[in-house]
Amino acid sequence: MTAEAMGLRERKKRQTAMRIWQVAVRLFSERGFDNVSVQEVADAAEVSKMTVFNYFGTKEDLVFRPMEEHFGDAARAVREREPGESAVQAVRRQFLAMVEARDPSVGLHSEPFARQVRQLVVETPVLMERAFLSAQQGTRDLAALLAEETGDLMLATVAAAMLSAARNALVEEHHSRIAAGEPVDRVAADAATRAEQAFALVERGLENYARRT
Repeated sequence: MTAEAMGLRERKKRQTAMRIWQVAVRLFSERGFDNVSVQEVADAAEVSKMTVFNYFGTKEDLVFRPMEEHFGDAARAVREREPGESAVQAVRRQFLAMVEARDPSVGLHSEPFARQVRQLVVETPVLMERAFLSAQQGTRDLAALLAEETGDLMLATVAAAMLSAARNALVEEHHSRIAAGEPVDRVAADAATRAEQAFALVERGLENYARRT
């Protein structure tokens, strides 16, 4: 198969996955997560039930799969940090870049669909539990990475919890302000300043922790 054909095939697969995801979120939001079957999602997306499971392993994955990688963003920032850069500096740099790009994962995208996904999760207990467990796993992965470098799991766990808490508090503030009626542009305008304040608070406790030599 040529590179062009492979590229076309991959694009079609991504388009199919995106269509299934959008249809699933719309149906779940309209009727409730527990009241919509996978078969109904498949029918509405004009694919087979098997195709849905090929792209999304479980019903919960129909909501989480496209965004679950973001639970590992902090660990990824630390893993890929530059020499001389501390853990908190790396996580802050990554978060500020996501703020600048208005990444949906930090709650600054103006697209209503991103807010629809969040609202669906908040209103569905089983999805809230999945979100909590995924976030906890992201923090544990960050702690394990820091412990591997520093040799102290206890302090690594404290550091990971602080960094995760700072990110989560900032994202929650973005969502809360927008839900209260503030325009996305206004929230985005001071998001970088708020992020600097949050990570400065963490940095005073973690200033030289896990500085790569």
